Amino acid sequence: AIQNFDTNYKMNPPLRTQADIDALLEGIADGTLSILVSDHAPHADFEKEVEFDGAPFGIIGLETELGLFLGLLVHTHRKIDIVRLIEMYTVEPARLLKIDAGTLSIGARADLTLIDPDLEWTVRVDRFESASRNSPFDGWKLKGRAVRTIVGGKTVWNL
Repeated sequence: AIQNFDTNYKMNPPLRTQADIDALLEGIADGTLSILVSDHAPHADFEKEVEFDGAPFGIIGLETELGLFLGLLVHTHRKIDIVRLIEMYTVEPARLLKIDAGTLSIGARADLTLIDPDLEWTVRVDRFESASRNSPFDGWKLKGRAVRTIVGGKTVWNL
């Protein structure tokens, strides 16, 4: 699964077998796994433009993670519904870290990401907000995307 030694596929943990992927999907479906995260390890082009063994581990994750998880877990395999997906990004991490976050309630900090779960788009690394471009998903067609981010009640990003 290292796609002709393309260093954009070099990540840790590495891509696994289909059996491993199926086990992860089942763990998400049955609640064994309760949190979704991205390692988000961006690298400069020059760091990845070396032989595979010499390249650092890691890929940029934030720009594609939501579309990948929505597609894989909600739209395609229907392992969970969108409400559970959002809980796995918000409520569950806050619970684990014992912080007052991850909910919409009166008096809560207004940190929100608005999403369009049905927005179809094509990954184009040359259009990433990040300066990094190290993604194995360039050219992939995804469904679902963040469209606005609000931090402390102020919009900090719009699609």
